[in-house]
Amino acid sequence: MTVGEICNREVIVIQRDETTLEAAKLMRQYHVGAVIVVEAQNGRQIPIGIVTDRDLVVEVLAPELDNTVITVGDIMAPEIFTIKENMTTYEAIEYMRRKTIRRLPVVDDSGELVGMLTLDDVLELLSSELQDLAKLVRYEQRKEIRHRP
Repeated sequence: MTVGEICNREVIVIQRDETTLEAAKLMRQYHVGAVIVVEAQNGRQIPIGIVTDRDLVVEVLAPELDNTVITVGDIMAPEIFTIKENMTTYEAIEYMRRKTIRRLPVVDDSGELVGMLTLDDVLELLSSELQDLAKLVRYEQRKEIRHRP
């Protein structure tokens, strides 16, 4: 299965010069824990950063900075990790583990943002797969009982 098949295609985005207050409002409105900072390049939305709810707490709220002045560009991580939509979920899991990140913006071959893969998405997929395997075990046991009483 590819990342493009399981990622969330509805990604909440923000521009670098928007305030951290606006980022917080978007997170609340859409019930998400992160927004992707994008930059327009040739009509495409290219991810250049990410701001999480934790970033807001640690970088703005705890030091009591003015969230109407501090921009997402001021606090976003200097490096963003992305993943291509045609990569396998296994590759994505390995990449998340190596980079110790919970959220990955998904891009197409041109680098345009097309989705977001989160640890929650991966856990949901894996739990579903494990549940299917458990059903198979139960089915095999029942089949054995019916055919060899």
